[in-house]
Amino acid sequence: MLRKLKLKTRMILALGLVGAMQTLLIGGFAGYYLSESLYEQIGQRALMVAKTVAAMPAVIDGVREGDSPALMALSQRVAETNQALFIVIGDRDAIRLAHPDPNRIGHSMGDDDGDYGIRALKQGEGYVSRAVGSLGDSMRGKAPIVDPTSRDIIGIVSVGYSLDQVLASIRRYELVLYGVLGLMLVGSVLAAVLIAGRFKRAIFGLEPEEIARLFEEQAATLQSVREGIIAIDREGTITTFNRTAIENLGLDPDIQLTGRAISAVLPDGELMSVLESGEPDFDKEVWFRGQQMVVNRLPVRQGDDIIGVVSSFRRRDELDQISQQLTRIMEYADTLRSQTHEYSNKLHTIAGLIQIDAKDEALALIGNEVSDHQALIHLLLEAVPDPVIAGCLLGKYNRAREMGLRLDIDPDSQMSDVPADLPRDQLVSVLGNLIDNALEATRQYRGAGGRVSLSMTDLGHDLIFEVEDQGPGIPEDQQERIFERGVSSKEHAGHGIGLFLVRQFVERWGGSVTVENLKPEGSRFTLYLPKDPGRQDHL
Repeated sequence: MLRKLKLKTRMILALGLVGAMQTLLIGGFAGYYLSESLYEQIGQRALMVAKTVAAMPAVIDGVREGDSPALMALSQRVAETNQALFIVIGDRDAIRLAHPDPNRIGHSMGDDDGDYGIRALKQGEGYVSRAVGSLGDSMRGKAPIVDPTSRDIIGIVSVGYSLDQVLASIRRYELVLYGVLGLMLVGSVLAAVLIAGRFKRAIFGLEPEEIARLFEEQAATLQSVREGIIAIDREGTITTFNRTAIENLGLDPDIQLTGRAISAVLPDGELMSVLESGEPDFDKEVWFRGQQMVVNRLPVRQGDDIIGVVSSFRRRDELDQISQQLTRIMEYADTLRSQTHEYSNKLHTIAGLIQIDAKDEALALIGNEVSDHQALIHLLLEAVPDPVIAGCLLGKYNRAREMGLRLDIDPDSQMSDVPADLPRDQLVSVLGNLIDNALEATRQYRGAGGRVSLSMTDLGHDLIFEVEDQGPGIPEDQQERIFERGVSSKEHAGHGIGLFLVRQFVERWGGSVTVENLKPEGSRFTLYLPKDPGRQDHL
């Protein structure tokens, strides 16, 4: 019978019936829940005011000194401001210090309703109660007064709101509620008629065929995005896998991926971890099948439930090119800054020697300066062809001289066989962190004249960097902890990140970094980076 009716008629009957049932249910339960809610709200309001008054410095001082006149004035003022029936303040023995009726000052608060406020005074917790006292039936909130110095409970605050006000509010709301329920019943019938007529407008006037075409357009848009996009549902089943993702991951474009388990396509992926933890990942660098990716993973939520995960990723090739250029500029700028500062001091010295007619000393200083830098530049040109690494080392050499230290580079060092895909910006960041830490440790322990040594070799299958300082060394029980985030030997804040980033990069590249103490002083950091790393894929 119903199947013979038109869709519009069936919608009117169904929506009208649902609306009538909802109205009856609301009418049956709304009154009860309304009164309970109002009682609860009044009680919570009383408790909140009680806690606020108990935390006021003036109240704490007044209770501590037993100053009833001051507490009386304050409680009356606060009661008027918050439209409370009363605010009563008592000491640790529940003896009133403030009450709307002055004749009750000095008497026990138990005279009112038999409640001495034991929970507040003994257990230190606020609570709500309903009682009939000298001022009538009221909802009361009681809170302890705590001395901030000794943390002892020194008194109690009781705030009451008249239930006559609550009952009046309930009656007022009930009239409104019943009126609304009547309107809802009428409105449900009208809505059923209107919804059926406006159903097409609710879908923007589109026909089913047009909706299907829009779906295809959205799918085409998704495929045209230059970032790889993968989406899974709560069961770990792939719902979206665009063309860019297939190309970046080197998958067979003819395989149907939608509907397959993500674990079967990307067994080492971390999408399931995000699905379980609900924690998003933003701009995380990972390696996958020899490609460095920048990945974002975001859980998809429906209310409080996680219903899936979306991952977008892109290759970092273009970003690396820009980053390498910026790294070169920053290293050159740092080198120029250091050289400018150092040569400015040297020029002043030379000028002074000339003025005092110490020409031989001036020439010796100039010769020594030229000799040192020429030797360093010659060494870097021969041993380190990569301009980014060489620029970094030259900048650190000048930085050491600024600090009154020496950075000695082993003349037998060789670093020419650096893999092309090793990110230069990250390599110089890691190497710079190790050298900076060594310089800082040496300066703090030895002062001016200290020495930091660097040796490098690319013989064999690894790139090896050794940095030795003349610092105090690192206790054996701290040699692993210094690579944890936030752990630092420096006292002031803002440190504890450099070595954490060093370890993170080294492990991602498949290498290692070790630390050992030297005798009689100092420590040695050794960095191993494989030329052909076995990196893990964790897309």
